[in-house]
Amino acid sequence: MTHGFLAAVPAALVAAATLSGPAAALETGAAALRIEPVVQGLDMPWGFDFLPGGGLLITEKDGRLLLVRDGEATPLEGLPEIAVTGQGGLLDVLVPQDFDTSREVFLTYAKPQPEGGAGTAVLRAVLPEAGGALEEVRTIFEMTPGSTGGRHFGARLVEGSEDTLFVTVGERGEDEAAQDLSRHNGSVLRIHRDGTFPQDNPFTGTEGAQPEIWSYGHRNPQGAALDASGRLWVAEHGAKGGDEINLIEKGANYGWPVISYGTQYSGAKIGEGTEKEGMAQPVFYWDPSIAPSGMVFLQGSAFPEWDGDALVGSLKFDFISRLSGDPLAEVERIEAPETGRVRDVDQGPDGAIWFLSESAGTLYRMVPAGSGD
Repeated sequence: MTHGFLAAVPAALVAAATLSGPAAALETGAAALRIEPVVQGLDMPWGFDFLPGGGLLITEKDGRLLLVRDGEATPLEGLPEIAVTGQGGLLDVLVPQDFDTSREVFLTYAKPQPEGGAGTAVLRAVLPEAGGALEEVRTIFEMTPGSTGGRHFGARLVEGSEDTLFVTVGERGEDEAAQDLSRHNGSVLRIHRDGTFPQDNPFTGTEGAQPEIWSYGHRNPQGAALDASGRLWVAEHGAKGGDEINLIEKGANYGWPVISYGTQYSGAKIGEGTEKEGMAQPVFYWDPSIAPSGMVFLQGSAFPEWDGDALVGSLKFDFISRLSGDPLAEVERIEAPETGRVRDVDQGPDGAIWFLSESAGTLYRMVPAGSGD
């Protein structure tokens, strides 16, 4: 099924266009696939998520949120002021599992702060059935304090259990801040959907610590996903080499910038080496760096050979990394003309693999070549 996205969009909707163009063939280690364009004409797309009943939401970094439904892509009004600077802007979007009853959506964005700074923030809004404009828009969290400069916002959202959200926050280019529990920089956060922090977070009783912090010592985690067992994983950028896949444990310190498998861009050594007592090791790392972004664990029968595997987009080398096994490790690179700067990847309600190509400005859908949908 195609969720009705392949119908023509009115020309006035320049924010995005859809088409039923030809599918591209792709051979992988497990099966032949075909890649179909779903939404084209996107401007720096960053994140997407599926709505019940066949629609979806797509963010564009310059501050547009698009509702794609019934063959039309419509910008939604009602967003707050967004700092579009460097890597900052409108970033991830999450549609929670109870959307049918709550109508809530969550987004991350770079929030302007005093004296020209900006920080990763999370907003909650209600999406009316008729679309048009978001309602009850409220920023439920913003990092304290933010930073000047436009690097390393992190900003992936994952729905946890018991009314919680996981939020990744980059260290904003301030390396040492990732080891400072009094700041949100370089951390994975766990918050309730109203923005409060759960009392069982690991640092709620630690003097001076930010109570939203779930783990710390991260550089710039731009991919995050739960596996079938409900465990949280992140994919994060190293410097020159040392991009990491980390299995996130409550209260753990992942070491940046004290330990790393990469080097500074100048070639200088980072910190104290690759290991230190009390600091977690990555499950897998890339050297050279691939600039990892969106992440998903596959489930179901659509790709039986890949059940349980992880997919991670590469911004630098234009492919989707497939990771498998225990411990998780890269086993294949899915490369095609369509996989340029893969910013986000997910598995749709139809079981297909969907991914955003930033360089093509297109949302694609990938299915086994022999499937009839």
